[in-house]
Amino acid sequence: MSTTSQLAKRFREVLLDGKWIANTNFKDQLSDVTWEQATAKIDSLNTIAMLTFHIDYYVAGLINVFEGGDLEIRDQYSFDLPPIENDEQWETLKNKLWKDAEKFASLLEQIPDAKMNEVFVDEKYDTYLRNIEGMIEHCYYHLGQITLIKKMILLKHK
Repeated sequence: MSTTSQLAKRFREVLLDGKWIANTNFKDQLSDVTWEQATAKIDSLNTIAMLTFHIDYYVAGLINVFEGGDLEIRDQYSFDLPPIENDEQWETLKNKLWKDAEKFASLLEQIPDAKMNEVFVDEKYDTYLRNIEGMIEHCYYHLGQITLIKKMILLKHK
């Protein structure tokens, strides 16, 4: 299996369908979260909806680069979630993440392995490989947060 196919598999695992590393994934964790739970604020923590938006923001930004565009995303905007005020808006956000995650993985599978060691956009961003591995790690980091925040919300409402 090629390096890019392996990376795409790992990416799908954390977002869409895996259980190997964390025994869960984004889709599994968010499947039963209501929009009220997704927007519930626990102390100074980010909301589940904000973390969902945050991950999709970066996924979509890298898709743009994979498709030949510029790296237009900026950290300062990565939590600029528009208000979620109903179930339809929450479902739209989740569905965008699922669609973007699959597109990211599919585009990644098409990248030749040789490109993995090339500079990603600018030397300051290192290589394609480091950025893709970083994206996977970033997703697991926030998956852990979502899992804990979800548990806190459920305990609070028992």
